[in-house]
Amino acid sequence: MKLVAAAKVRRAQEAVVNGRPFSENLVKVLFNVNSQLQTEDIDIPLTQIRTVKKIALVVITGDRGLCGGFNNYVLKKAEERMGQLRKIGVEYTIVSIGKKGNGYFKRRPYIPVDRLIDGESAPTTKEAQSIADELFSLFVSEDVDKVELLYTRFVSLIKSDPVIHTLLPLSPQGEVCDINGNCVDAADDEMFRLTTKEGKFSVEREIVRTETPEFSGVLTFEQEPIQILDALLPLYLNSQILRALQESIASELAARMNAMNNASDNARDLNKSLSISYNRQRQAKITGEILEIVAGSTVTI
Repeated sequence: MKLVAAAKVRRAQEAVVNGRPFSENLVKVLFNVNSQLQTEDIDIPLTQIRTVKKIALVVITGDRGLCGGFNNYVLKKAEERMGQLRKIGVEYTIVSIGKKGNGYFKRRPYIPVDRLIDGESAPTTKEAQSIADELFSLFVSEDVDKVELLYTRFVSLIKSDPVIHTLLPLSPQGEVCDINGNCVDAADDEMFRLTTKEGKFSVEREIVRTETPEFSGVLTFEQEPIQILDALLPLYLNSQILRALQESIASELAARMNAMNNASDNARDLNKSLSISYNRQRQAKITGEILEIVAGSTVTI
């Protein structure tokens, strides 16, 4: 299981790092387009900020266990967030993605759940679009006033952080931040590459710098800005959800690789201690048998 996870995690982390620049730039483009429409009397549903009476909390977990505390950390974060919402009197509903989260919420019927979705081992834009359509419908119909994504952000092979950030409405600052205002986008990512040296696994670390160009001046539109915004907003939803799914998958694989590595180390330690215990018992038995033979070998003349 460690070898399988190690083989998959490299592709997963490359998908995460390669997808981040597009996601970040798209948010900046949306902000620039949206800022030029502030002076016009145009109703844009996905940027409409309403009084928050109900929140849709999208919880992304894994489909399998044996990955350490990966799923528990996400579910604990979800419980913490639900407790905060109950304390301030805000209603919530859960959109669960991943079999582990689905099973957790099924066993707790007192938690309001809107939809349970099974995840996939390799997230696709089609899967992300299906989820985006569901969240779009919830927000536009005003069933919820805010949509929050709760997923595990991939940092490195040995670290991942459960984070929450607002998906809808679109942040007026054009940034993707968590509920505390901390940016969850990394400017510098560490890419850990798995290699083999002398027949053993080795990890090489490489700094990957993602340069995001800054927008300056005034954008010139060949089409009406509202048409551009209508085209970009669905793409924004899709890209943010796909990114969250990719981050979660990479974090899960890294957690499973570490968990299986720890399990292998523990098994070796257990084998060593049991071998020592067995040899001691065996030696004691042999010594006892020798003493019995010696004691019974006395000959009377």
